[in-house]
Amino acid sequence: MADKPFLDRLPIVAQYRQSVGLQRGMLTAGLVICGIFLLAALFAPLIAPYGFSQLSDDDGSFGPRQAPSGAHPWGTTIAGYDVLSRVVWGAQTALVVIVVSVVMSLFIGVLLGLVSGYVKGWLDRILVVVCDAIYAFPSLLLAIVAAIVISGGQSSLFGGIMATAISITVVFIPQYFRVVRAETVRITSEAYVESARVVGASTWRIMIRHVLRNATRSLPLIFTLNASEAILTIAGLGFLGFGIEPSAAAEWGYDLNRAVEDVTAGRWWTAVFPGLAIVLVVLGITLVGESLNDLADPRLRTRRRAGSRKKKEVVS
Repeated sequence: MADKPFLDRLPIVAQYRQSVGLQRGMLTAGLVICGIFLLAALFAPLIAPYGFSQLSDDDGSFGPRQAPSGAHPWGTTIAGYDVLSRVVWGAQTALVVIVVSVVMSLFIGVLLGLVSGYVKGWLDRILVVVCDAIYAFPSLLLAIVAAIVISGGQSSLFGGIMATAISITVVFIPQYFRVVRAETVRITSEAYVESARVVGASTWRIMIRHVLRNATRSLPLIFTLNASEAILTIAGLGFLGFGIEPSAAAEWGYDLNRAVEDVTAGRWWTAVFPGLAIVLVVLGITLVGESLNDLADPRLRTRRRAGSRKKKEVVS
């Protein structure tokens, strides 16, 4: 049997070609939203008409709370920032938070789960108890504490990003830990792992080459959930005043906090666009995660295949 083409072996492409009907529609919508988010984050300097902390141009200062116009399509904020520029630059901040926080939790959680599931014994019991205890910590509260400890209460770029990253890392390590540990326990009883032990393969070689590769197949599903949670956490920090100050970076939660009084006065543009950005990005990531979860479920795959066969029989 010939090997599949390289594109067919890519995770998202393979799942997309398997999808049909509603699953394909959800996955397509999620991928489009996530693609727009990534493009806005990567090319923010080219897309945004102004800098995230720019208050004036050659024609003079922008002025606070200006309604949408030709110069400012989405208006200006209470401080005089261009709303469109703040939303575009905010995508870059959100992407950095997702990458830093989720990568940290992914690395630590996978490593602990792999060691715990393979070694077992007293170390496994201790790690399981610790990970269960971590669920008692609310992520947002932990993020606030981390922001105060790291940056001394000052809303710097480093403090805001690292506070969110640490809170997400600590809170979501147990998810990666549990998934990888359960898969590791199952895989270590397989015949090929026993064969590797018999031929004298080292413990780390077995864990990395034989166990890790097969124990991490479901991690992309958890990654999408953690990515959306990271965005909500940094937005919550910014809304409560523990996020990133506007002169350091653009952040959607901070802009929402500053727009609260504008909403009651009828100046809707300062709150609608950053709030819509949060909703759409979280929705896009969630749609991708839910679609991948459906496609990874063998029961749903069986139902889809049965349904497609019935349709073919009716047509024929």
